[in-house]
Amino acid sequence: MPQAKQLYAEFVESGTRAVITLYEDGAPETSRTIWEALEKPVRMPAIHAMFAGPEIMMGLPAEAQTFDPTAVPAENQTCYPEAGECLWFYQGKNAMKGLPDELWEIGIFYAPGARINGPLGWTPCNMFGKITEGLEEFAKACGMTRVEGIKTLEIGRIS
Repeated sequence: MPQAKQLYAEFVESGTRAVITLYEDGAPETSRTIWEALEKPVRMPAIHAMFAGPEIMMGLPAEAQTFDPTAVPAENQTCYPEAGECLWFYQGKNAMKGLPDELWEIGIFYAPGARINGPLGWTPCNMFGKITEGLEEFAKACGMTRVEGIKTLEIGRIS
């Protein structure tokens, strides 16, 4: 049986790192798409969510936008993610009042009590993986983005 595909997420400033195991069974297309997009590691500004609770959010950089985001099917969706779960979300241009840009979002939920409810209401999102190593320390670093502001996060492949 092949080993599950894994990514790492690391705060560049502190070196705090977590391992994410992809949900290849529950979200096969989303997992494959994110895996392929991360052929090379990417660095992104991570900000703390305002509406969702314990979540950090990152925009997938242009160099990793290697796929048609509208072709990613709805799979493994929830509005109530577990601690450690990772989401993929796409929103087209002008879909939300006052936001003319596209959103290519990766989100990481770091503690219980999260809910995906934003300015447009409840928004089910694809969960593509979960932190399976390092959640406790990573969660502390995520929480610090509420106090200290934006941090740089690097995401890349492990295996």
